[in-house]
Amino acid sequence: MDVAVIVGSETDKPIAEKTTKILDQLGLTYEVKVYSAHRNPRQLEEYIQKCEAKIFIAIAGLSAHLPGFIASRTDKPVIGVPVNVKLGGLDALLSIVQMPKGVPVACVGIDNGENAAWLAWRILKLKS
Repeated sequence: MDVAVIVGSETDKPIAEKTTKILDQLGLTYEVKVYSAHRNPRQLEEYIQKCEAKIFIAIAGLSAHLPGFIASRTDKPVIGVPVNVKLGGLDALLSIVQMPKGVPVACVGIDNGENAAWLAWRILKLKS
């Protein structure tokens, strides 16, 4: 599998659909999962450890802890997609881009799951 698309809640699924539409067009394999870094961290951590995806796309709003949580538990690339839930999505955006040194997370624009898919594709092209 190429990409694991993880949403922090069911309400983030419309952004995941934008993402998977592009992944389909690009011919990438993926799966979509719903895991919250706050509500079910143990299940999320188990999934990260077992997941065979080459790249994670993490879609989250509000505190947007999901991308950073994933990045702190894998050395695979993580792309964060901030979701506009409150404050125009700036809270989520800042949460994703302000990661500590050694825990990198790529970040695309607010609600821009399409660019996350394109970025994943570009990263995967480096190995071909």
